[in-house]
Amino acid sequence: MKVAPLTWLLPLLLCYQLALLLQCSGTTETENLYRLIKSRRSANPPRSELWDELGGRDGNASPLYIGPQDGLMQDDKIESLPGQPQGVNFDQYAGYVTVDPKAGRALFYYFVESPEDSSTKPLVLWLNGGPGCSSLGYGAMEELGPFRVNPDGKTLFRNEYAWNNVSNVIFLESPAGVGFSYSNTSSDYANVGDKRTAEDSYTFLINWLERFPQYKTRDFFITGESYAGHYVPQLAYTILSNNNKTNQIAINLKGIAIGNAWIDDNTSLKGIYDYIWTHALSSDESYAGIQKYCDFTTGKFSTKCVNYTYQAEGEIGEIDIYNIYAPLCHSSGPTSRSVGSVNDFDPCSDYYVESYLNLAEVQKALHARNTKWAACSRVGWTDRPTTILPTIKQLMASGISVWIYSGDTDGRVPVTSSRYSINTFKLPVKTAWRPWYYNKEVGGYVVEYKGVVFATVRGAGHLVPSYQPGRALTMIASFLQGTLPPPS
Repeated sequence: MKVAPLTWLLPLLLCYQLALLLQCSGTTETENLYRLIKSRRSANPPRSELWDELGGRDGNASPLYIGPQDGLMQDDKIESLPGQPQGVNFDQYAGYVTVDPKAGRALFYYFVESPEDSSTKPLVLWLNGGPGCSSLGYGAMEELGPFRVNPDGKTLFRNEYAWNNVSNVIFLESPAGVGFSYSNTSSDYANVGDKRTAEDSYTFLINWLERFPQYKTRDFFITGESYAGHYVPQLAYTILSNNNKTNQIAINLKGIAIGNAWIDDNTSLKGIYDYIWTHALSSDESYAGIQKYCDFTTGKFSTKCVNYTYQAEGEIGEIDIYNIYAPLCHSSGPTSRSVGSVNDFDPCSDYYVESYLNLAEVQKALHARNTKWAACSRVGWTDRPTTILPTIKQLMASGISVWIYSGDTDGRVPVTSSRYSINTFKLPVKTAWRPWYYNKEVGGYVVEYKGVVFATVRGAGHLVPSYQPGRALTMIASFLQGTLPPPS
């Protein structure tokens, strides 16, 4: 085998990793991420220009669509979700926002206001990654939303650490083809990528703010995880690029926060192998071989490099690589077990959520079309940059708040990957590395650089709010307040 560039090797390495652990089934958020990288091996890989070269909305883009929104906010209000607990004290909404009437393309959202002082609290948009995975199924129902699904797949219980305690939160299923979002043009599902996802999400926001005009001037933050390491910075860039146009709403973007985020191919891949070795998941022999034969700076790999990465992955065994210390799910669907607990994340939650969101009465309550809902969809992906670091650098220069956070037990997009990515900026330190605290225990660690804050969440996997909900809420509250997490 000849020495190959990183864009060729990544699919081989990453699909092999998933084949060992998850059969490359494409059914979860991170599986879809690695399926995308695997696609670079195909005859028609995604375009990999830098985001600036792909461009946001420009003179060649179709005019921004703004549709009539009068009365739609009240139409979208949810009276009650089936199986929700008693005492729900906040308003919730769900429905569709058309982003392209000609194609018949519409994005589905779920919105929860804060139980207290919703009129003054900031507006937060949450995006899950994949690409092609649902912010409703993961973000709202398993992570930071106000409810979790019980093991019966029919009823809900409250998440006392929901992020709508400190903000008003939109969960957006994007792009079309994900979850309940749809297009009447079938080619839209095969021809989507980073560029159109950002454009459609921006169009969604402009129209959503017309539907909910009381939020037009509200402080706005974008958050997300995994491949949202692309979505979030790209949408933020698109917003800032369009805010100067006099005939459009200027969105009051204040900051972004991305968790366990895939933001650079080279540093992320290096971080994986360093993490699994330092956490006793692979041998000294395979690690030494990777260090000797794999060039993560230039992205050139020899046959020996590939063989050692195979060896390292084979040594991991059957664990949940997205939380290396978590138990596995040994069920295949909902059960008759007792109610769930927000403090003890159930590894079978995916099954419960899928069952719940496919109930006819739930889809009716959500104002969703009759849909076979799935957590992740196999949408095609036509473009993506191999690195998002230049875009993040532009956002830092714009003056908005930029946070990168990492659950420290995730082995798939690990804390080492995030640190290596940030280190490429060579930024001066403003506030030295220190522990931060939640409930009189170390919640994680934080360091403030000039332009970006990096925070870890101790004991959290890839889905940070799922595994450490209290710590995650403390961290995100600090982000929204413009302060570092508490030092004691």
